Amino acid sequence: MSSLFVRTLREDPSDAEVASHKLLVRAGYIRRAAPGIYTWLPLGLKVLRKVEAVVREEMDRSGSQEVLFPGLLPREPYEATNRWTEYGPTLFKLKDRKEADYLLAPTHEEMFTLLVKDLYSSYKDLPLSLYQIQTKYRDEARPRAGIIRAREFVMKDAYSFDIDDAGLDASYNTMRETYQRIFNRLGLPYVICSAVSGAMGGSRSEEFLFPCEIGEDTFVRSAGGYAANTEAVTTPPLPELDFSDVPAPEVVETPDATTIDALVEVFNAQRPRSVAWQASDTLKNVVVVATSPEGGRELLVIGVPGDREVDMKRVEAALSPCEVEMAGPEDLEAFPELVPGYIGPQVIGPQSDRRGDASEEDAPVLRYLLDPHVARGSAWITGANAANEHVFNLVYGRDFEADGQIEAVAVRSGDEAPDGSGALEIARGVEIGHIFQLGRKYATSLGLTVLDQNGKTQTVTMGSYGVGVSRVMAALAEVNHDDVGLIWPAAIAPAHVHVLATGKDEEVFSTAASLSAELEAEGVEVLFDDRKKVSAGVKFADYELLGVPFAIVVGRGLKNGVVEVRDRREGTSVEVPVAEALAKFHEVSGL
Repeated sequence: MSSLFVRTLREDPSDAEVASHKLLVRAGYIRRAAPGIYTWLPLGLKVLRKVEAVVREEMDRSGSQEVLFPGLLPREPYEATNRWTEYGPTLFKLKDRKEADYLLAPTHEEMFTLLVKDLYSSYKDLPLSLYQIQTKYRDEARPRAGIIRAREFVMKDAYSFDIDDAGLDASYNTMRETYQRIFNRLGLPYVICSAVSGAMGGSRSEEFLFPCEIGEDTFVRSAGGYAANTEAVTTPPLPELDFSDVPAPEVVETPDATTIDALVEVFNAQRPRSVAWQASDTLKNVVVVATSPEGGRELLVIGVPGDREVDMKRVEAALSPCEVEMAGPEDLEAFPELVPGYIGPQVIGPQSDRRGDASEEDAPVLRYLLDPHVARGSAWITGANAANEHVFNLVYGRDFEADGQIEAVAVRSGDEAPDGSGALEIARGVEIGHIFQLGRKYATSLGLTVLDQNGKTQTVTMGSYGVGVSRVMAALAEVNHDDVGLIWPAAIAPAHVHVLATGKDEEVFSTAASLSAELEAEGVEVLFDDRKKVSAGVKFADYELLGVPFAIVVGRGLKNGVVEVRDRREGTSVEVPVAEALAKFHEVSGL
């Protein structure tokens, strides 16, 4: 400790919001270099490398082979797959001195694909799995929580290459099992959730989430075992309703009823019925703008039951790779038929006049999408497309149609699981791993083919598998700490045992040094606090903060021939004779 490059802090950093960020900075594991960018110090690097080692061992065990790509990449491969634009503003772009375009890699699908294309040409070369552990770069709009959401981070990404879909299924399942072994070895709780692929593309997709209140991902699970990211939740099909006894639509004067609550109040006052009108009787129509990566903008109207809120993240996932935001007054200028606060589906969707008039081919067209919670045949109170007017008894399928469906409403606790396994409960988590069946998207774009058994050209099918290595370390810090500091699992701690010399007598220091040397000779990793002008209180505070799971304390008990063996995990300590200290440490630690 007297020569270790570390400086511990007693106060939390001002920009830290979560425990892992606070403790990793205070314990001298990382230092902020810029927003979302961190320097790794010796202790932090030791832990990071141990996490990497677990990942590497399990990847090697799975049959995957390690490679290493550069982080600085040319534009052309990403242009070929359209991700130069699809990735949007999260992509770090730069030019060299010759004005050629480059990027700092957020992921390496293109480079892996081109490498295999360069070296392999036959079905006999497959299946193949390659991986790397490398630094990635994403220009996060709101980097937060230290290394949980950073602009520069360490990631393990792997890619499988197979001749057919059956091979892809096998590779995917192998990697799924590998991820379970990785997180089980690290002692990190996780839930496997169905997910959306987003800009990665592909079909089957699952996230490994660390359940944690500070997580940015919201997921759901049922008692019957269903689990999914909220963006991937689908609504069970609703039966079509019989509307044969529903009267014709009727327009009602509804002055100043521009909110759902006000609308319900007006109807209960003007048109009372035996069962009071509720927000669930209303159809809310929300106008959004979807902006493509190329910059094109499209207005969409989304219809949802009035008692449900629109989840913009679910909408954006459904419309990926577009970015989505609420429409503003300037967006509505081209559509005077849309009256804010009184929008109804009668003038939009496939029945809209804009679609049938050939003379207005250049006129902008609105698409109308309905959330699947709106059943065909259901009757609604909704806007009449005129100020201070609403219509009721408006039936979906009789009085209006939609261009399609979109999962738009926020998932609620108590909603039915899509697989019928029970009611959903909502939780939060940190994404620590993600696996995708990419299919042939990248192989097709980049021309990755091989000759099959019959000499015919076949496009290779791919899988993509990522683990956020530095994020996993932060997740481990979140789950392994108490009020005073970190408590690392022995497998990833920067040292196995912290030997403290607490006192001023030379015998204390010489005994502690001797015990440290004996432990190191046995292959035990030791952090020896040999600082002579530092108080015992400071040494104990640093021990608790740094998080080494076990300690041997040589101090005032040495006069009686004993030292103390501590277990930071259990909060226990025991005094033993000096000669028995090492044996007791091995007994307590299991090392």
